[in-house]
Amino acid sequence: MTEPMTPAAENPFSVAVTPDWQGFLRCLRREGTPERVFFIELLIDEEVKATLASRYGLMADLPPEDKHYRLQREIRVQRFLGYDYVRWGVDDVGIRIDRLTAADTAELARVGGRAFVDEHRGPITTWDEFHDYPWPDPEQITVRQLEWLEANLPEDMCVIGSCGFAHFAEYLTWLMGYETLCYALYDRRDLVAAISQRLLELYQVVIRLMLQFDRVRVIWGSDDMGFRTGTLIGPDDLRQFVLPGHRAMASASHAAGRPYLLHSCGKLDAIMEDLLEDVRIDGLHSFEDTIKSVEQTKARYGRRMAVLGGIDVDFLCRSDEQAVRRRTRQTLERCHSGGGYCLGTGNSVANYVPLNNYLAMLDEGRRFR
Repeated sequence: MTEPMTPAAENPFSVAVTPDWQGFLRCLRREGTPERVFFIELLIDEEVKATLASRYGLMADLPPEDKHYRLQREIRVQRFLGYDYVRWGVDDVGIRIDRLTAADTAELARVGGRAFVDEHRGPITTWDEFHDYPWPDPEQITVRQLEWLEANLPEDMCVIGSCGFAHFAEYLTWLMGYETLCYALYDRRDLVAAISQRLLELYQVVIRLMLQFDRVRVIWGSDDMGFRTGTLIGPDDLRQFVLPGHRAMASASHAAGRPYLLHSCGKLDAIMEDLLEDVRIDGLHSFEDTIKSVEQTKARYGRRMAVLGGIDVDFLCRSDEQAVRRRTRQTLERCHSGGGYCLGTGNSVANYVPLNNYLAMLDEGRRFR
């Protein structure tokens, strides 16, 4: 849903920001305290982007039928918000999963409802289903949109290679169903291993394709491995079936001179040393106040990796603007020094996050010195 076309609203930001992808990378690499706050988000929901573009007249000169409208809108929305990058990947990884849908009750409701994965049973629960599954041919993956960005992205921005990328744990649960996976870890580990190997082979091609582009300066894997009190499957199972995939992605990124970031929800204490010493992630994203705050994580691990985002999504949804501004300043006072921190939500800018609260968070980041 987008807002009706009206004259563009007044700019909500009190301080101008010019993209600076080199400064963004120095911040990620913890090369001293940045002169300004850098921002980062894993996802901004489509409904939020469309509303921003409409409210602030960001696409008034470009018709929606333009061949590259979506990419142009991505660049304009990101620049308007103050980001130094666009987050993009290959055109389509090609893995198909079964989804269920429910009505979306958010103010910026999603057309067609909200989709989610069946936790009980996925498309692969037996060896026969594994062999019958339409596995994508990695050699057929295309990169037309990255090619366009390589040629047309403004020089002061970069690409974060991501989008549908490095879902090693997630695709195990999505392809098997979480319940089925839990049983299979006991009595069909060979099937789990076979799926894991297929995913690794696929993503090795995906990362090779992304890294061939000079404008791709960061790689960002996204793979939820935990929940509020622990990991979704046992730490040893993650070490066998999931972490080797991320280690391969990080190794390829580092060989090409790019940092490797990881988004993973949940309590990951049991595998944090694995992520830092074995996988060798350069930054961690996704923080929830009921698990561990970004401030606590920066204090404990900030000399070893970047910490990213951390303004709790539930807090953003329930608070007023002044509380959001106060929380943002407090977080920056504890996390900005020394680099290795980028401001953002604890998870993503979902379509149920009050838009003015999100913009207030960004504005307070622009003001911070």
